[in-house]
Amino acid sequence: MPAYADATSCEPGGTLRFTLTEDSPVSVHDATDDRVVHTSRAEAPGWDLVVPDDWPSSLYRAELAGDEVWFVVRARTPTAPILVSVPFPTWLAYHRSGVPGESLYYFEEPGRADRVSFDRPGIGPPPERWEEGLLRWLRTSGYRADFCSGLDLHRDGPRLLAGYRLLVVNGHDEYWSKEMRDAVEAFTDAGGNLACFAANTAYWQARFEDGGRTMVCYRDAVRDPLAATDPARATVEWSAAPVHRPENAMTGVSYRNGAGAWGGYMDVMKETEYTARFAAHWVFAGTGLRDGDRFALGAIGYETDAALFAEDGGVPVVTGGDGTPPSFVVLATADLRHWRRYGQGGHATMGVFRRGAGTVFTAATVNWGAALGDPVADRITRNVLDRLMAPPGPPPWEVIGPAPDLVALTACEHAFWAIDAAGVLLVRRASGQNVPWRPVEAGVVDDPPVCLAAPREAVSGRPVGLYGVTARGRLVHRPPVREPAGWEPIGAAPAGTRALAVADGRLFAVTADDRLWCALIAEADGWVTVGDGGGVGTLAAVSGLLTGAGPGGTIRVRRPFAGTSPGAEPWENLGNAGGRTVLAGYEGRLVGAGPDGRLAWRETGWEINGESPPPGVSRIG
Repeated sequence: MPAYADATSCEPGGTLRFTLTEDSPVSVHDATDDRVVHTSRAEAPGWDLVVPDDWPSSLYRAELAGDEVWFVVRARTPTAPILVSVPFPTWLAYHRSGVPGESLYYFEEPGRADRVSFDRPGIGPPPERWEEGLLRWLRTSGYRADFCSGLDLHRDGPRLLAGYRLLVVNGHDEYWSKEMRDAVEAFTDAGGNLACFAANTAYWQARFEDGGRTMVCYRDAVRDPLAATDPARATVEWSAAPVHRPENAMTGVSYRNGAGAWGGYMDVMKETEYTARFAAHWVFAGTGLRDGDRFALGAIGYETDAALFAEDGGVPVVTGGDGTPPSFVVLATADLRHWRRYGQGGHATMGVFRRGAGTVFTAATVNWGAALGDPVADRITRNVLDRLMAPPGPPPWEVIGPAPDLVALTACEHAFWAIDAAGVLLVRRASGQNVPWRPVEAGVVDDPPVCLAAPREAVSGRPVGLYGVTARGRLVHRPPVREPAGWEPIGAAPAGTRALAVADGRLFAVTADDRLWCALIAEADGWVTVGDGGGVGTLAAVSGLLTGAGPGGTIRVRRPFAGTSPGAEPWENLGNAGGRTVLAGYEGRLVGAGPDGRLAWRETGWEINGESPPPGVSRIG
């Protein structure tokens, strides 16, 4: 007695039409907790369910005519900051309805279908129910979330997403249309956040026809008639020709570099754990993990996603060769290369990155929900949800690695350079990954630099490089090379210089008597006073502004005014220095280190009484 619904989602107050061949009793269950929310009797050939106004947004399961019919009740307007997408397109792709050729599979058989219809019975999650663990955990853990179908993202993604802070992709969400992907990427670019507790995400591009009731996926550009006329919509892997749009750009990872174990080999996934690679990151806060610890046994599912990476001093760093953004930070890995004997060998790469103004997190496994209940997996999930669903606020400091006892810090040629307490020059790549520092040279042993600066671009008269002031007041320069090169004296700094910066082709120094001095970098002398020092003990140039750590743990900022009138430019408070006492600027971020031994960065947004200013308000213009 087959039955199916005429849509995968419906709003409260709306009507969902069910087609069935015989009269049948009906029970409707909230699939996140199995509560029975409705019972009645359905008459063939069609039965209408009017969704009550008080039904919460959730995934539901109607049992009638011997079938399970799944659907989402979506909210009319957002009732929570989180939106969970349910992967109906992927459920449809795998569904066979007992008839060969009605699936986009099976086992890559020649008779598989090019197009499949929602107008057939039994379409729902696979027997493993990859999505179930997280969906049940959300409610019992106190998280409010609205739900949508993947078809809702296709039809009305931009409007639907506009009311949410966080979109959650869960389980196995393999088939995406161009409209779905465009909407989600625009959402993150504009400041929305994405959490993928999933894998094999957006591997195939699909199209929808017949008002969304038919999904098309040739999986072959040769046979797809649209490939020649509209290649961006060809139904092939997102990474393949003629689409050339790797899913890594949206999720940071791809199944192309992941692992898979199928059929009778699937139990191997129960034997595998993640290894923590960046335990100081906010994602692991409160877990007690240390780098190298294993965690979340059972979370590694039968398919995983991964990013290409190379080791840098024992730390994984993405290469970008697969389309993964360079801002991707590897948090944890699982080496699954031995899975090639079960299907596909590869890795699982948990990570996080910035896309536009938004943040994207990926657990990189289809089975993350199975580990929930484990304290570490629970805490990681809470950390991700709590941070990414929170309303916009002052930019937070994010730990990006260790910081030895540093006395000076700057950035030059995509590297961070520092002087430690022993006078040794150190260098590490400028990224959010927790890569190690490496010594370059001991510097001038009897008179090492005590402050550092570097121009962000070429300036007239002097090369880009590292500028420093030594304890004896000498102004020195060296090229930004990672081998011994020596410091070249180029002039004298004002007496008592404690901080140095380069901005707008000028050197700026703050002296012990709290005065700000300026000199043309081409001349490296002729210093003049241009104002007070703002009480800062360290100085950096960030986005063209002078920035320093000031009294009371504040970040102070002013324009690099180069006139000769003391006090002509005021210092203003930008926000909290987060305990950082040594600062540098890099690509619009503040980078800092302090007594906690950790290097961190934050974007240079304003804080006013702990809050960001209203749109359009500028403190320095």
